[in-house]
Amino acid sequence: MNFAFYGVAVDLVVFMRRVLHQENATAASFISMWTGTVYIFSLFGAFLSDSYMGRYRTCVMFQIIFLIHRPCQPPSQLGVVMFYISTFTTAFGIGGYQPSVATFGANHYFYLALNIGSLFSDSFLAFYEDKGMWVMGFGVSAVAVALGLLLFLLGTPYYRHCKQSGNPLTRMAQVFVAAFCKRHLQPPPGEVLHEVEGEDSETQGIRKLIHSDQLRCLDKAAIVTEEDYHAGKAKNPWRLCTVTQVEEVKCILSLIPIWMCTIIFSVEFTQMASTFVEQGTAMDTNLFGNFYMPAASMSMFDIASVILSVFAYNFFFVPMATWFTKNPAGITELQRMGTGLVIALVGMLAAAIVEVYRLRRVVAKDQPSPMSVLWQAPQYMLIGASEVFMYIGQLDFFNEQTPDSMKCFGSSLCMASISLGNYASMLMVSAVTSITNRQNKNGWITKNLNYGHLERFFLLLAVLSVIDFIFFAIFSMMYKGIQFQGREKDISPNYN
Repeated sequence: MNFAFYGVAVDLVVFMRRVLHQENATAASFISMWTGTVYIFSLFGAFLSDSYMGRYRTCVMFQIIFLIHRPCQPPSQLGVVMFYISTFTTAFGIGGYQPSVATFGANHYFYLALNIGSLFSDSFLAFYEDKGMWVMGFGVSAVAVALGLLLFLLGTPYYRHCKQSGNPLTRMAQVFVAAFCKRHLQPPPGEVLHEVEGEDSETQGIRKLIHSDQLRCLDKAAIVTEEDYHAGKAKNPWRLCTVTQVEEVKCILSLIPIWMCTIIFSVEFTQMASTFVEQGTAMDTNLFGNFYMPAASMSMFDIASVILSVFAYNFFFVPMATWFTKNPAGITELQRMGTGLVIALVGMLAAAIVEVYRLRRVVAKDQPSPMSVLWQAPQYMLIGASEVFMYIGQLDFFNEQTPDSMKCFGSSLCMASISLGNYASMLMVSAVTSITNRQNKNGWITKNLNYGHLERFFLLLAVLSVIDFIFFAIFSMMYKGIQFQGREKDISPNYN
C-alpha cells in the first residue's frame, strides 16, 4: 500500500510543474494541502474504527476506496478536474485506513514496512515518472493497491478482532455536560467519585483509569447527587459519568499541548516532498555517463536513513542509553521526540547551507546549478533519522498514553500532526511568497529558484524549530502519564 501511495506522491510536485505548468510556490502549496488532507482523514478513520466498524473492516473499506481512484488525462480542463478528484480520493483512502493498520502491529516495524514500500516507489517509479511515463507509474501504483488489498484479506483468519467500545466523542461530551450541570459543587476526594465495575460497566473489557488530581473541575461530572438516581429510572449518562470517563477526557486534554508541539516538525518533514524536490531540480542531476538521479529519487536517502536508524536505535542506541538511564527502553518517548526535533532542526540548517552554495555555483540564471544533487543527501538523511525518533516515538507515546477505547485515535493524533503540519506549510509558503514578492522584487520561493532565496525559508523553519523545542521541553516536564488500574507501579506520574 505504501509502495502505491508514494508511487503517486513521490513525483506529484514534478507532475504539477511539468504537466500542469504550475509555479514552484503553487506546486509546493498543493502538495502540502494534499498530504495534509491524507492525514486529516486519519481522524475520521480512527473514529469509525474505535466506535463502530473495528480496525479490520475499516482497513478493508478504505483500501477499496484507495483502489478506485480515477485516472485522468491532463492538462485539458476536464483532465485537471479529474486530477484533483483522483488525488483527493487517494487521500481519503490512504488516510482513513492508516490509524487502524498502525495498531495491528509494533510501531517500529509498521514504520519500517512503510519506508521499505516507499523505497521501491522512490527509486523504480520515480525514474520512469521523471521520464514522463506517468501512465505507467500511476498504473503500477493501482496494481500495487489491488495486490496489497488481496494480501491483507488473505490474512483475515489470523487477525485478532477487538470489540468496539462505542462512540468516544459522545462519552467525552457527556463529561463536559455533566461537569457543567454540577459546576456549583465542590469536587470531593477521588475515592468517593462514581465508578462502575463488572458486568454493569458500559465498556466491558476496557481497563479502568485511576483518578488523578489534574483538571479537578471535570471531577464534578462523577459526583453522585440525589437527582442522579430516581426510583425506577436508569442513570442519566449526561448528568453522571464514571471516573474512567472523566480520566479519558483529562488524558486527551493533557496530550494536546505536546501534540501541538509536533506540528512544526511535520512542517519540516513535508519539505522533502516539495521544496527539497524543487531545490533538487535546480541542481545537476547527472552523476556519471548517462546515469542521472531524478530529484524526487533523492528521498531514497531519507528512506535508507530511516531503515538504518531503526536497526541502529534498537540494537545500539537503546542498550547504550539503558546503561546510563537504567530505563529498559533507553529513553522515554518524550525524550525520544525531543531528540527528533533537534535532528530535524539540524536538517533545516543543512538544507539552507546547500542552497547558499548552490546559488554561488550558478553560472547561467536560466540553467540548473552545476552543483551535484548528491549534496542534498545529508539533509534527507537527517530528516530520516529524525523520523525514527519523532514519529515512532509519537506513535508509541500516543498509543501508550491514550485509553484502551481510543487506541486508533492515539495513532491518528500522530497523523493529524502531519496533516496540520502540511496545512501550516501551505500557509507559510503562501505567506512568505506574498510578503517577499512585494514591490516587484524576487521573493524567497520563485518560479526560477536561481532568482530566489530558498535558504531564508529553511532558516525561518530552523528558528521556529528552536522556539517549538523550548515549548516542547516545558510541556514535557509538566506532563504526567496515564495510570490504569493494576499498573500503578508500572507507570510513573513523572513520565518525562
